[in-house]
Amino acid sequence: MNQRNKLKIINDPIYGFITIPSPLIFDLIEHPYFQRLRRITQMGLSHLVYPGANHTRFHHALGCLHLMKKAVDILKFKGVDISEEEEEGVLIAILLHDIGHGPFSHALEHSIVSDLSHEYLSLEFMNRLNIEFQGQLTLAINIFRGNHDKKFLCQLISSQLDIDRLDYLKRDSFYTGVAEGNINSERLINMLNVVDDKLVVEEKGIYSIEKFLVARRLMYWQVYLHKTSLSAEQLLIRLLRRAKYIFETTDEQIENSTLNYFLRHDINSENFDDITLQLFSKLDDYDIISALKSWQNHDDFVLSRLSKMILNRDLLKIKLKNEPIDQEKLKCHLSKVIKNYKLSEEEAEYFVFEGTTSNLAYQPDKEHINIWYKNGKIKDVSSASDQLNLKALSKTVVKHYLCYPKTYN
Repeated sequence: MNQRNKLKIINDPIYGFITIPSPLIFDLIEHPYFQRLRRITQMGLSHLVYPGANHTRFHHALGCLHLMKKAVDILKFKGVDISEEEEEGVLIAILLHDIGHGPFSHALEHSIVSDLSHEYLSLEFMNRLNIEFQGQLTLAINIFRGNHDKKFLCQLISSQLDIDRLDYLKRDSFYTGVAEGNINSERLINMLNVVDDKLVVEEKGIYSIEKFLVARRLMYWQVYLHKTSLSAEQLLIRLLRRAKYIFETTDEQIENSTLNYFLRHDINSENFDDITLQLFSKLDDYDIISALKSWQNHDDFVLSRLSKMILNRDLLKIKLKNEPIDQEKLKCHLSKVIKNYKLSEEEAEYFVFEGTTSNLAYQPDKEHINIWYKNGKIKDVSSASDQLNLKALSKTVVKHYLCYPKTYN
C-alpha cells in the first residue's frame, strides 16, 4: 500500500474530520491490538443509566490523537521546540494510552486479574508493538512513562490538565447528554504554553480552567460515580470474582477458551508474559456479555442470579451517605438474604455489601495547573482564581454506600 492511501480522514461526531497524521500511526490504528478497542466501552456499564453512553475506547483514542495534534501545532506556533520525532512520539503515546483496558474498562482490574492496572497493561502492549515495529515506538514509550527530557510532553499525556481528560469529559458529556461536562477543549488547548519546560495556561485562559475543573467534579458525581452505575459495576466485579472462584475450584469449562484461561489462572504482574498478553488482546466486552447469557442458567445460585441482574438491569438498591454505614442495617439486610435465599453468609455478601467512593476534582499537592501572567509570574490555579469554589474542589469528598436487594423473592 502506498503512503498516500494511509493518510485517511475519519469523521468524528465531536470534532468533525480527524486526519491520521502519518503512515506509522495509520498502521498502529490498523493493528488488531488497537482494533480491539472498538469492542471495549468507554464508560463500562454507564449505558444502564445513560442509554446513549455506548461509545468505545476506540472513539476516545482517536479524539485524543486529534486534540494532541492541535496542542502540538499550537505550541510550535508559539515557538516551543518540538522536533518531528517528538511530535510523532507524543501522538503515538496518546493514541495508545488506553490500549491496555480490559472488558468494561475498569471492572476487570478488580476481579479476574490481580494488581494489573490498565496503565501497566498499556505499557506491555506498547512494548510488544515496539518489537513488531522495529523500535519505532521507543520515544513514545519514554514519553508515556514520563522519562523524556522535555517534561511538558509527558504532562500532555498525564497530568491534571492532560489531553486524555480534555477528550473524555467532552466526549462523555456528549454521549450521556449531561451538558454540565461540556468543556471547551479547543479554547483550553489554545491557551497552553511552555515556561521552564513546564506546561502553563496563559492568564486569559483562567476561566476556561475553572469551567474545566467544575465540569470534572459535576461529571464525576452525575455520571462516573452515579449510584446506579456504581451498583452495576460492583455487581459485575463480584460476578467475575464468583465465576473465578467456581472455575478455579471445579473442573468446569466454558466454551470461551480465552475467558476460561483468565478464570482458571491467577494472573498478576509476576507471571504476565507474552502468551498472556496475546490472550488478553482477544478479550473484550462481548466475551463477558456472552458469558453472562450462559451463566444466567448456571447451577450456582449466586452466579446465575448476578448474571440475570446485570442482563435485565435488575440491580441492587444503593444508598449513598456522608457518614459510615450503620452496621446494624448491614447485618439486617444480610440476615434477610441468608434467610430468603437460603445462602451462607459468604454467599449473601455478594448481594449485600458496603463501600466508599470519593471525588477530588483538583489535587494542588500534585503537579499543579499553573497560570502564567503577562508580568511573568506563575501561580497555581487554586490561588490564582477568584472563585472560592476552586478551594472547595481541592478537598476530597468521600461518600459511603450500602448495596442490598430491592426485594427478597
